[in-house]
Amino acid sequence: MQRLTVAGRLLVTAIILAALFFAFRYFGGNEALRKLAPNQTEQSETMPRADESDAPESAPNESEASDNGSSSSSGSSEAASSSDRRSFSYTPPAPQNGKLKGVVELGASGFNSFIIRVDPEKRWKLEKAEFGNSLVLENMATDDDVRAGLKSYIGKMLDYGVSGRDIHFVVSSGAAKADVTQKITKALKSLNYVVNTVTPEQEGSLALRSVLPADYADNSFVVDIGSGNTKISWKEGGSTKAVETYGSKYFQNGTSDETVYNEVKAIAKQVPQNHRKTGFIIGGVPYELAKEVRDGKERYTVLNTPANYKVENAKSKAGLNIYKAIVDGTNCDQFVFDFDANFTIGYLLTLK
Repeated sequence: MQRLTVAGRLLVTAIILAALFFAFRYFGGNEALRKLAPNQTEQSETMPRADESDAPESAPNESEASDNGSSSSSGSSEAASSSDRRSFSYTPPAPQNGKLKGVVELGASGFNSFIIRVDPEKRWKLEKAEFGNSLVLENMATDDDVRAGLKSYIGKMLDYGVSGRDIHFVVSSGAAKADVTQKITKALKSLNYVVNTVTPEQEGSLALRSVLPADYADNSFVVDIGSGNTKISWKEGGSTKAVETYGSKYFQNGTSDETVYNEVKAIAKQVPQNHRKTGFIIGGVPYELAKEVRDGKERYTVLNTPANYKVENAKSKAGLNIYKAIVDGTNCDQFVFDFDANFTIGYLLTLK
């Protein structure tokens, strides 16, 4: 009986231990599970279902891909635009053992200055350019003020390395009659500088000399759209032919767009058919048009067709009207803007 009691006790102990084990397993375990349940529930809401297992990882990538896609699409658009945009591949010959020469174009509203390196064969390279410099026109109450301003302006060119005898001044045909230009011309002469005034025909010829590459002399022409007038020039036989028409400020005189368009178109038709392969173009408004489509720092930029430009101010609209008239008059489909050229550089190229 005593043994049985011991055995019973052992059995009871075993039963108690088993009961405790199962109690812990089911009650304590379930409690633990209940404590974990919120986290599991939260996790189950944020974690994907089995058929969406790639979603969380791919979502950022899809967003990124979307960005890249739009960027890629934009890039494709730009690339297409870039590939559609016609380029002009030409590298002018570099000067050999050239020297520095400087020229200043005098205008009613400021100066444009250019320093080039040029050799005896007239190969040249632009070293420095400044546009619309109004330094001399500021605070010019007296002739002494003008002289002081001019000395400072000339001094900068001397500091750059240009010899005093190689600094030249040219008055554009459109600015020759302006009172302020005459005042500056007088001051320059008092400093022993020669001031050269050119006619529209001479200006057109000088523009051609600086802009037109030798390889294009027999099949192309040059346009210079200035504020006061526009010059169109081309080679004819052994000489240069140049004609003049309205400039981009014609609206100030009340002249209608239609009148200007018709006259410019008629004058543009004078360019011989065999000289209409490429129109090389310079001037203030063409510069603005070229900036919109320029690729980096390229020297030569092919302009868009006139219809592809949207301009706001009156001068730009007038210049665009002139450009359209020349395009329509010549049926030339490639107009190339030269960021380095200017008719005054053509003047330097006439010098020994």
